[in-house]
Amino acid sequence: MTVVRDVPKQLFIGGGWQDAESGRTLSVDNPATGEELCQVADASPADGRHAVEAAVTAQAAWAATPPRVRSEILRRAYDLIIARTEDLALLMTLEMGKPLAEARAEVAYGAEFFRWFSEEAVRIDGGLTTAPDGRNRLLVTRQPVGPCLLITPWNFPLAMGTRKIGPALAAGCTIVLKPAPQTPLTSLALAAILKEAGLPDGVLNVIVTTDAAGVVEPLLRGGKIRKLSFTGSTQVGRILLAQCADTVIRTSMELGGNAPLIVFDDADLDVAVEGTMVAKMRNMGESCCAANRIYVHTSVADEFATRLATRMAALKVGDGTEPGTDVGPLIDNAGRSKAHDLVRDAVKRGATVLTGAELPEGPGCFYPPTVLTGIAPDSAIIDTEIFGPVAAIRTFDTEDEAVTAANDTEFGLAAYLFTQKLDRALRVAERLESGMIGLNTGLVSNPAAPFGGVKQSGLGREGGRVGIDEFLEYKYIAVPVGA
Repeated sequence: MTVVRDVPKQLFIGGGWQDAESGRTLSVDNPATGEELCQVADASPADGRHAVEAAVTAQAAWAATPPRVRSEILRRAYDLIIARTEDLALLMTLEMGKPLAEARAEVAYGAEFFRWFSEEAVRIDGGLTTAPDGRNRLLVTRQPVGPCLLITPWNFPLAMGTRKIGPALAAGCTIVLKPAPQTPLTSLALAAILKEAGLPDGVLNVIVTTDAAGVVEPLLRGGKIRKLSFTGSTQVGRILLAQCADTVIRTSMELGGNAPLIVFDDADLDVAVEGTMVAKMRNMGESCCAANRIYVHTSVADEFATRLATRMAALKVGDGTEPGTDVGPLIDNAGRSKAHDLVRDAVKRGATVLTGAELPEGPGCFYPPTVLTGIAPDSAIIDTEIFGPVAAIRTFDTEDEAVTAANDTEFGLAAYLFTQKLDRALRVAERLESGMIGLNTGLVSNPAAPFGGVKQSGLGREGGRVGIDEFLEYKYIAVPVGA
């Protein structure tokens, strides 16, 4: 397809496109068909070093670039992304699988991070105060942390890049971006857009690799990277934190989730079902914020489950490029097998299938929207991030029971609750151990809000007014003024 042909297939280092030093390439496949879309350069550790050297070389000049200039580059990139919505949406659908409607929504959402941080670039502040003894003035400035390594996942190929690149550029940091090898094309297209928008050479470098451990670890231990921002699994996050310890690299971690969704007996079931559909089925359930454990009050559980199963069964599963498709394929066969294994384990332990649960025939990594009830406490699906279109429903009788179950996890990224009682809404929201709460809504992500979790779901926040803080250091200057 033209949209694939037009995307650069090389590494982006020092403002230019180049092959991997080893000459290696990797295959980018369409999960809806299993067919190869193209080959792109597969970086080696040497390519990673070259990318870091380019970022280090560009750091001083980029940090000294006036905030308004940085702002205008981000704003031009925002405009270019919006103008190319259809091409970028199709590119994401082809390499990742999400339906075109969702891909278009991601383009709008992802572009907004560039617009948001273009505005934050000119609002980096400091302060001047008088010391308590009156002898000194305390001058506080904020400066870019330095060259950053940004590692993004495959599930939101555009938005995960812009959510990290936007604040880093706005703060005056140079970047080495390592996108997921399953979905590199969107990141390469984004690099081309930023170059077109006027980003100086070396400020952004993009390396795609199948040897993540071999490429990333030397960069973190090498002493030149000063900031790591990672989105991915908690297991990998722990490894990266250990590697960052040697050189005390500043880190932001957006890790795994196991989001609870609670429906109380007084909830508006129309709102609750709609919110659950959004929280569960956005991106085919391949979202760290996806509702993973659904707790419904016993008095409304049967009606809620029936309504949800009816909605889920009506969704059209198919190639995301086809009109009317609601649910695309999962990213690969491993992801599909994981979802199916969790379903089979739950059924084996006594769960009832209301819809779905059958592997479809034919090519592609498709899995049907599935609703399960009667989940046994020892089912693997309770403690495992599903990352697929499977809704697992359990019941509860009291508020304390629901909150205790919701908090019974090492994760704490997102949580959802549905109730029409204001006092209960505030009380439960405060008790839930999550970084983000959806109250009577299934959508929490917003570029203007701080995104992140607690416990083993991560460190730091992305987006909102605090998002740029992750890429800035405070510097204090003592200024004597005499007696």
